[in-house]
Amino acid sequence: MADIPPQPDRAPAPQPGKNEGPHATPSAALPPEGAPFALGRPGGKNEGPHAAPSAALPPEGATRSRGKRPRWPWLLVLIAVLAGAGYWWWHAHQREAAVQAPGPGPGGPGAFMQAPTPVRVVEARSEDMKVFIKSLGTVTSYNTVTVRSKVNGELQKVFFQEGQLVKAGDLLVQIDPRAYQVALAQAEGTLEQNRAQLDNARRDLERYKTLYEQDSIARQQVDTQTALVRQYEGTIKTNQAAVDNAKLQLDYTRVTAPIAGRLGLRQVDQGNLVTSSDATGLVIITQTQPISILFTIAEGDLPDVLAQLRAGKTLAVQAYDRADIRHIADGVLATLDNQIDTATGTVKLKARFENKDESLFPNQFVNVRLHVRTQTGATVIPAGAVQRGTPGTFVYVAKEDNTVGLRVLKLGQVDGERVAVLEGLKPGERVVVEGVDRLRDGAQVQVVSGTQPAAAATVPPQQRGPGTPGQGQRRRPGREAQ
Repeated sequence: MADIPPQPDRAPAPQPGKNEGPHATPSAALPPEGAPFALGRPGGKNEGPHAAPSAALPPEGATRSRGKRPRWPWLLVLIAVLAGAGYWWWHAHQREAAVQAPGPGPGGPGAFMQAPTPVRVVEARSEDMKVFIKSLGTVTSYNTVTVRSKVNGELQKVFFQEGQLVKAGDLLVQIDPRAYQVALAQAEGTLEQNRAQLDNARRDLERYKTLYEQDSIARQQVDTQTALVRQYEGTIKTNQAAVDNAKLQLDYTRVTAPIAGRLGLRQVDQGNLVTSSDATGLVIITQTQPISILFTIAEGDLPDVLAQLRAGKTLAVQAYDRADIRHIADGVLATLDNQIDTATGTVKLKARFENKDESLFPNQFVNVRLHVRTQTGATVIPAGAVQRGTPGTFVYVAKEDNTVGLRVLKLGQVDGERVAVLEGLKPGERVVVEGVDRLRDGAQVQVVSGTQPAAAATVPPQQRGPGTPGQGQRRRPGREAQ
């Protein structure tokens, strides 16, 4: 039999199920083979025959198998984020390459960007341009009267309809006249009584004069009778004034229209007692023919207006509705104020309108256009061709080589859909009015004629790129047709 070499002493392996659990004491690890066995901590502490054996530290790099969370969920999240970022970068790079890189032929990826843009153009023309000063105005009546009663009494009858057009002198209401008729009769009676006394005094005076000539009476009696006659004559004048006043008060019971105009709403109903001190009055009359519009202009526009007025010219004024769309009436400038309002820097002007059709209503808000002068031979283009951006006010001018150039302009007067160009454009040059959304300086264009809008013009199939909407392709939502 072969000799069995002696085996080194080994520590018994721990049995499963023993000395385990949350309250188990960790076993002391044995030192490597051949290492001296030491008790206690190095350095002389906790040494001696009764010192407890010290637990050996685990080897370097060893991991704990208990009490640590797994790391694989975080690794999955990190991988997903990296994958998404990579896909986004790849997709953006591919899209940018498809837009910038030219395709190999008419159907290549860059063919759509190189295709000419359909546009519609209009030639700039030389025309006469009217120069207007625009302002906001208010329709104002020349005369507005509140009709009031001049006497007190019962409102007996109303002869007008609300909103009726009346002339000066038309009867409006009748106030009870009986009390004033009695007063007139009384005044007339007193007048007749005093007239009889005057006649008697005059006859006595004639007799006294005859007797004085016969030297039958004294001169004093003649003078006394003469004074009595003059006294009666003064009384007669007083009585006549009382009669005239009674007639006037009676006439006031018939209330008539002082001016021609349109009546408003009735303020007092029939049967009510009216007085001369009523603040509301009976009715309001407003003159509507002719009528005026009061508006203001800036003090910077005043020299042009004054120059025309001093030259003896009549300036035309046009009135438009609140939206400045519908033309209402035509008039002329009547006058202007004698000073500038320092708070606003404006001056007030008044225009006169005949208003035959009564299209202007008192206190109506209107837009006013004052025709100052006419600019002859002005370069005129449609207002829709003018663009505004970083360069300023500009248009796209179509050239003979089917390209467009950006042209900065200096604009003048605007007249509706037309605008005058002071600098930057000449008559006969073509400006783009439709299809300017995707234009750039030097871009290729295709001029469209006829009634078809430029935005609806289609690109030939052989020039469509993969991103161009066409047959069998769906347009992306939220993008307008080019």
